[in-house]
Amino acid sequence: MNLRAAIAKFRKKKTTETFLARQLVRHEGLRLYPYKDTKGKLTIGVGRNIEDNGINEQEAMYMLENDIERSRKELENNLPFFNTLNKARQDVLINMCFNMGITSFLEFEKTFEYIEAGDFEAASIEMLDSKWAKKDVGESRSNELSQQMKTGVR
Repeated sequence: MNLRAAIAKFRKKKTTETFLARQLVRHEGLRLYPYKDTKGKLTIGVGRNIEDNGINEQEAMYMLENDIERSRKELENNLPFFNTLNKARQDVLINMCFNMGITSFLEFEKTFEYIEAGDFEAASIEMLDSKWAKKDVGESRSNELSQQMKTGVR
């Protein structure tokens, strides 16, 4: 969302708080990627100093929901078989994509071949035979997701 769109969205409301929010967007700017402010503090959004203030649990969960949905859409766009899988197996792929990002995740070509063929046991073994399982996320997470892929059960 650009500055004009953000301001337009706020203009629809008529409260004092909304006036203040519009004013702050105008004064601080709207930055969707982290940057260093004039004091060298890591900042994002409308002047949110995340270095000193961080985020709260509600904000973290809101971002998580958005990240899950983004990962789901990336998988739907890149893996033609994704929507044919049951929810448990979709969740495995979303979890992995969330962790690695779509570009790295798409390197699991052999795993995808097994999944598309319905050979979930072979796919689960292939998942474990990777740098992701052995070094990146560790045994607990990779074993849990591998088992979920194999059984199709959460």
